[in-house]
Amino acid sequence: MFQNRVNPFGQLIETKARGLWMGNRGLLHNGQQQILRPFKLKAWITCVLEFKDRKRPIMAAGQYTELFFLDEVTAFAAGHRPCFECRRVDAARFKLYWIQGNPEYGFDMKTPIGKIDEILHQERVDSSGAKVVYEAVLSSLPDGTFVQVEDGAYLLKNQQLFHWSPAGYGAQFSLPESTMVKVLTPASIVNAFSAGYI
Repeated sequence: MFQNRVNPFGQLIETKARGLWMGNRGLLHNGQQQILRPFKLKAWITCVLEFKDRKRPIMAAGQYTELFFLDEVTAFAAGHRPCFECRRVDAARFKLYWIQGNPEYGFDMKTPIGKIDEILHQERVDSSGAKVVYEAVLSSLPDGTFVQVEDGAYLLKNQQLFHWSPAGYGAQFSLPESTMVKVLTPASIVNAFSAGYI
């Protein structure tokens, strides 16, 4: 079992549960397949599990570290975005809605994706490497956003909260719409959801 599953806090954990998406942040492991760092690149991407019949051994020496996610909203909460190679249509759609949701940056579709990665990186981790979390009123958040309640991560859908676990989601519950919550999903990605990215 490898430490290569990503939770909504962006942490790399060990679990037997399978994921629906793969991604990477660069080479994070050593020759003994141990994680040495939480990231190497600012381009944190989410990929399909199968692409052009490519086969890769997990955590091969000198190769990027394969990371896995329960679903796409978990990947987004951790700060990943769609890959422009294996998910070109999704990546272009995400870029469009990210630009529409974050007009203050003055970006357009010709802006290199690396510029967006720079902003996402500031929204993922602070200077000490800790997860960036901010507060918002629950009713202001779109579906697909992850929030923190006590020590747990919860997915927001139809104003209901669903507890995240590596194997899936638990029972739903609700909070008053006026409740201030800690938001795990990076702010500019939340804005992309509000602009229409589904």
